Amino acid sequence: MTSLNNPKKSKRLPRQLTLSFFGFSLSFLNKISIKKLTLIGFTFVAMPLVMALIFGANKASELAQKSTSAIYNVAQLTQLNSKLDETIAKLERSASQFVVLKDDELLAIFSGHHKALIDIIQETSAKQQDKVLKEQLTSLKAESDRIKELMLNENIDTFSLEQIQQEFKLLQLINEQLEKRSTFVVNQQVLDIQQTTEEISDNILERLYIIPITLLIAGVFIILITKPLKRLTDEIQLLEQGSFEQEINLHGPAEVREIADALENMRQRLHALELQKSSFIRHISHELKTPLAAIREGTELIYDNSVGPLNEDQQEICDIIRVSVNRLQRLIEDLLDFNIVLDSTSLHGLEKISLSELINDACNVRKLDIKSKNLTMKCNNSPYFVYSNSKQLSVILDNILSNAIKYSPVNGDITITYSSSKECITINIIDQGPGIDPSLSEKVFDAFYQGKAPINSQIKGSGLGLTIVKELLLRLNGKIEVIPARKISAANESGACITITLPNTQTDNEL
Repeated sequence: MTSLNNPKKSKRLPRQLTLSFFGFSLSFLNKISIKKLTLIGFTFVAMPLVMALIFGANKASELAQKSTSAIYNVAQLTQLNSKLDETIAKLERSASQFVVLKDDELLAIFSGHHKALIDIIQETSAKQQDKVLKEQLTSLKAESDRIKELMLNENIDTFSLEQIQQEFKLLQLINEQLEKRSTFVVNQQVLDIQQTTEEISDNILERLYIIPITLLIAGVFIILITKPLKRLTDEIQLLEQGSFEQEINLHGPAEVREIADALENMRQRLHALELQKSSFIRHISHELKTPLAAIREGTELIYDNSVGPLNEDQQEICDIIRVSVNRLQRLIEDLLDFNIVLDSTSLHGLEKISLSELINDACNVRKLDIKSKNLTMKCNNSPYFVYSNSKQLSVILDNILSNAIKYSPVNGDITITYSSSKECITINIIDQGPGIDPSLSEKVFDAFYQGKAPINSQIKGSGLGLTIVKELLLRLNGKIEVIPARKISAANESGACITITLPNTQTDNEL
């Protein structure tokens, strides 16, 4: 009564029931294992199919029984008509012979045929279900008994052949009606079998709706089983990309929750280690840069003869100190860049970036190095905007450009091009250096790996540049590849081409 008077409450009731159902389903999934869930799913999928199979088997058995019964009845009725025709013909012939010859032996033969006819009628009547047919058999028996009484009557001697044949007319008429009725019963049974076959066929076709229901049930259980696993995969991918801030808390089967708990423990430990590493590198880099600045300034003062002239030995020692200080400064800068990789908090936040401006900025940072080798920069300046993290891309471009400058010959060219498709953005940085041996195309990305130093190179690298690039691209869902420059352009006989591929998501081209 309350729900009728309060429409809002009546509308909320189905929603509450739906929420209760989903709440129960979630609670049920949290208590059951994947093994049991798979078994339940298989049972639910197999049950309709088994029921359909049992139904089809029962219907087939029913049709087989009806067919067997019909075939038996048809054979019995066919045999009945044949026996009745033959026995009535013998009965009439023996009666006619007795009337003509007046031989008592012929009368005994007549009695034997009459008894055979009665036995056939009684046997058939006991097995038949058709009422009309049974009534006709009863009429046939009564007429045959009448003729027998007539043959045993004393007045039979006065009967002529034509008269006795006339007495058999009604018996033959009843026999003809029996044949017609037998044919009708046979046809009726054939129609009944045909109708039953059609009904079974229709019922089996109607049961085909079980197939989409079974597929639906299978789909539901596939989703119930795979959805938690997909969420686990997503969480593992986040960990792989270095995202350790988000807590892992998954609901689902017992095995999924156990894996989620293990992942959460691993995430917490990795996050703590990451913070420790980031803090250590940040502090050690800062502590190293402070005395390094003083050493570098003092060395420059001595090198410039600000405190007095130097002899050749002193000048040589001063040169060695300058080179070592510069190398140490480079190592500290690489450590700071590597700290960006370890510090995942610095990798969040997308912004609209002009790719041409970003490349120009990277070239300006290395302007002195480019000028010192008199290199020519050939950059693609077509406007293209991408949504990403500018700090990441700047570190990536700076490290690759630094290597290209380092290995390029004096008066050489460095070409930077980029292109895009619906799926990805491709950036190529091509130099004219000695190139990278194909067998080392993967090894160069290992941490602290250093290849053969270029000729006349005064500063030795740390071996972290390409490692940093690869780690940052991994977090951007991108990839990096090293290929010979001649595969990009036939004009380049030597040199290496570093190809960066980034996913082309949320891009906006402005021409």
